Amino acid sequence: MEPEDLDLLYTIENNRELWNVGTTNVPYSRYALHNYIANSSSDIYVDRQVRLMIEDEEKSVIGIIDIVNFDPQHLRAEVGIVIQQAHRGKGYGQAAMEKIIAYAHLTLHLHQLYAFIATDNAHSVRLFENMGFAKGAILKDWLYDGEIYHEAVIMQFFL
Repeated sequence: MEPEDLDLLYTIENNRELWNVGTTNVPYSRYALHNYIANSSSDIYVDRQVRLMIEDEEKSVIGIIDIVNFDPQHLRAEVGIVIQQAHRGKGYGQAAMEKIIAYAHLTLHLHQLYAFIATDNAHSVRLFENMGFAKGAILKDWLYDGEIYHEAVIMQFFL
């Protein structure tokens, strides 16, 4: 991430519609996100995560893909992706997933990537299935949107 990515990061992290698909449930200030970008070592072994910006053909940032919960002992990590609404359905998610899978395999030498996805998030489930992720357990009442609980599926990809 670069300092100029702050505005998009702020928009994504504070989008309440995305809070129910992850673990965020409070807004982040620009100051907190600025410090996060500034203090990130960009070393997955130090930070236990790496966040990468997704660009379109014109080099405009349109989303984020990240590896989090990196576990070097068991060689696994969670993967997450967010593409801005206006750019969804154009192949950017698949292209970004191809690159993050290659990075996880060839650079990090991970054994597996996994993701927790709301079962009613058909677009994300389809993306991960198309990338070769297999559905695992259904997790009851896993994601809370502030009103109701949603089921999630754990999806795994073995490298």
